[in-house]
Amino acid sequence: MAEHSYPRFPIIGTPLTQNAIRVMMLGCGELGKEVIIELQRFGIEVIAVDRYPNAPGHQVAHRSHVIDMTDGQALKALVLLEKPHMIVPEIEAIATQTLMELEAEGVVEVIPRARATFLTMNREGIRRLAAEELGLPTSPYHFASSLNELQQAIDNGIGYPCFVKPVMSSSGKGQSKLDGPEDVAKAWEYAASAGRVDAGKVIVEGMIDFDYEITQLTVRTLDASGEAITAFCEPIGHVQKNGDYVESWQPMQMTESARKKSQEIAKKVTDNLGGRGIFGVELFVKGDDVWFSEVSPRPHDTGLVTLASQTQSEFELHAKAILGLPVDVSIKTPAASSVIYGGMNEKGIGFSGLEKALSLPKVAIRLFGKPEAFLKRRMGVALASAEDTDRAREVAKLASASIQTVKPSSP
Repeated sequence: MAEHSYPRFPIIGTPLTQNAIRVMMLGCGELGKEVIIELQRFGIEVIAVDRYPNAPGHQVAHRSHVIDMTDGQALKALVLLEKPHMIVPEIEAIATQTLMELEAEGVVEVIPRARATFLTMNREGIRRLAAEELGLPTSPYHFASSLNELQQAIDNGIGYPCFVKPVMSSSGKGQSKLDGPEDVAKAWEYAASAGRVDAGKVIVEGMIDFDYEITQLTVRTLDASGEAITAFCEPIGHVQKNGDYVESWQPMQMTESARKKSQEIAKKVTDNLGGRGIFGVELFVKGDDVWFSEVSPRPHDTGLVTLASQTQSEFELHAKAILGLPVDVSIKTPAASSVIYGGMNEKGIGFSGLEKALSLPKVAIRLFGKPEAFLKRRMGVALASAEDTDRAREVAKLASASIQTVKPSSP
């Protein structure tokens, strides 16, 4: 049975006027920045919020704020000040309980829904939903609230090798691979110090023997009668190192059976979470077998490839779905993306080699404008399209390798 979602806005007004539709973006990195731009193409007034000044999304929004988004009182005060019609979370480290209260009180609509944001911020919530409520295949797992519990979980069945992750983190932060008992204490400490939020709990996952992993971008929007409908993008293949994506490509070649199972798993999860918008569902695949890994109720970093590969990028799809508008998930060309790293710990860095990168065929470069670089911080991405994904990956990696980061000049 189709789910009745929130009604779409019958009229879209004009930004910075009384009839404007106001969207508050919580988290304004490179993904949030692209969503802001797409919303503004539809005349939406956007308020950008992040934990540090001059974030990429701050640079393009109508106005911006800097707050600790895990501070529920500060977040509520800002919402009451700005009075947005919708809140669009773009990161995990947010006071999700406050969002649930604001939504329940009818103060604001949270995209896709506050419950989805709450469940997916915490790996425990989304893993228990997927494995225990929905019965989806996942890796073996256990949650641990102490070093002793972690060791017991490994000894009592998880085994080595295994992975330890904070229950609240993203982009591989705080994640470790454990090959033996000597790694356990280090993994526990790293999870506590490097996660987005130290919740005092980790998930330990057993190793799955998989061939590759994909992101199944899944879009929920409204049909002409206001009913929620689901559309699937072509699967995205990707390579991760230490839990963080370094390259992605679309389409990922897979068996028809695995493709069908991927969409079935993605639909079960996103139907349960509900609401409107795009979801990045991460899956492990071996032959025809598919396992659920994680889901993000927002654009996915591996989906940056859609800026080159799809008729409508994941950011345009998210903006249209937020507004309840029709979407087009068709692919126009095989393409790939490759990350450009900071390479140093400096503020206000520069970039060289763009002319070399852009001399390659069918290449585009996106520099995100982050005010501070770190050694492994994602500062940009190279995009390439080609006759097939192998060639696109080759060119994208050549393009990203051509771009060098440069320390700021002395005054």
